[in-house]
Amino acid sequence: MHSISQEGNQLKSNQSWIEKMTLNVFGFFLMAIALLIPTMFASATTIGTNIAVTGTFTVAGVSTISDDFDPDANGTINLGSYGYAWNDIFASGTIYATTLAGNIHSRGIEWTSRTSSDDHEWRSVTYGNGLFVAVSKTSSGDQAMTSPDGINWTTRTTPGSNDWRYVTYGNGMFVAVAADGTGDQSMYSPDGINWKSGNTPSVSQFWRSVAYGDGKFVATAITGTATSRVMTSSDGINWTLQTTPDVNNQWAGVAYGNGLFVAVAADGTGDQVITSPDGITWTARDGAADSDWFGIGYGNGLFVATGTDTIMTSPDGITWTSRTAPSDSSHQWHSVAYHDGLFVSVAKTGTGNRVMTSPDGITWTTRSNPVDNAWHAVTYGNGMFVATANEGTGNRVMTSGHAEVSTIDSNNIHQGTTKFTSDVFVSGTMYMSTSTIINTAGTSTVFAGSSASGYGGRLILENSDGTGCVSLWFDVNLGLSSSTVTCPTQ
Repeated sequence: MHSISQEGNQLKSNQSWIEKMTLNVFGFFLMAIALLIPTMFASATTIGTNIAVTGTFTVAGVSTISDDFDPDANGTINLGSYGYAWNDIFASGTIYATTLAGNIHSRGIEWTSRTSSDDHEWRSVTYGNGLFVAVSKTSSGDQAMTSPDGINWTTRTTPGSNDWRYVTYGNGMFVAVAADGTGDQSMYSPDGINWKSGNTPSVSQFWRSVAYGDGKFVATAITGTATSRVMTSSDGINWTLQTTPDVNNQWAGVAYGNGLFVAVAADGTGDQVITSPDGITWTARDGAADSDWFGIGYGNGLFVATGTDTIMTSPDGITWTSRTAPSDSSHQWHSVAYHDGLFVSVAKTGTGNRVMTSPDGITWTTRSNPVDNAWHAVTYGNGMFVATANEGTGNRVMTSGHAEVSTIDSNNIHQGTTKFTSDVFVSGTMYMSTSTIINTAGTSTVFAGSSASGYGGRLILENSDGTGCVSLWFDVNLGLSSSTVTCPTQ
């Protein structure tokens, strides 16, 4: 939190008075704003311990926010020349900006179609080492594509023509597993570009999923016997079969979290979960309900499994609870990913709502998707959620969010809660929804910057009708002070 600056002996002598009067000073803030620049706010502004802006807040000069800026704002916030946020900014709505320096965290609410490198059946996508990598079920010798940003994709050469079903990243290696082949049902790449065949057991199984954790890769299959539906690898190259409980379920998904591998099945009765601390010794568990569980993910201390209009969660992978899906229209939720307070799942079926999101894995909301492709996989990386599909024409990728880059072109849209962890420079318009809250912590100013004279520096505000600017600051003796100034330029 930015401490109140002390200037001269007078400031020191008035230190106690300042501390006592700070809350009263902030209480005068709304009154001063209403008198000086009444056109600046579209609706009421509430001043207390926090500053809540529910209308339009316009800043044309140089302003500094020294505490967390945590809005659910309902109006428009126009940051003019420069706006510095030394701490975090969280926004639950849309942000338009021309230049930003900070981390942007997508909320998976609005999605944009992207052009895939080829119209293959892209069954899985992952992120690692600054690169998105997707693998395909179909074609021959070109069944991988990569992208540094989730937007621009390049086809990569792969060994053979296997039916590649899943790809993951761990320990500096991309690893994919296939539904067919003999002894070559895996491939690996340290960079996502150059691929080689791995050494899998000679039995041919339908390997459906693979995860990395605790120094090893673990793959699960939907065919085989109890001695051949799991295989493990310490390097992603050489694989060994492991024995599972005598439950020949279709183990469609596997994830690692909280020191445990957890696999879920697309069939079975009351025994559709198995867990293992090491990928070798497995124990059968009861799921919350019998369903065709396709995908599983882990985040924020919670395992989340998805199926056809079904969701279940578990904090430990052992005890499971059913959750209500947002739709009962036969959505086959095939994949789930997590990042920074948000679970995102994508579906193979549905009409215009093949995405659902949840802040906690319990309460879910459907989101609109740009095209009704069969979305099989979703992952997160570089400020974006990225999903891939096995159908569509030139649009088998969709993204939500924006890459974490220093400069963002004007009119880009960043949906949902957006968090900047370093300086933020906004020369365009920032739009948010509901209320804006700046925490003043009662005894400190949230404004500092341009002239740094007086009590906490100055905040220069431009009238929303463009008629000029007003400079506001807290004077040691006079409290809230203001003057009309020339609007500064960038």
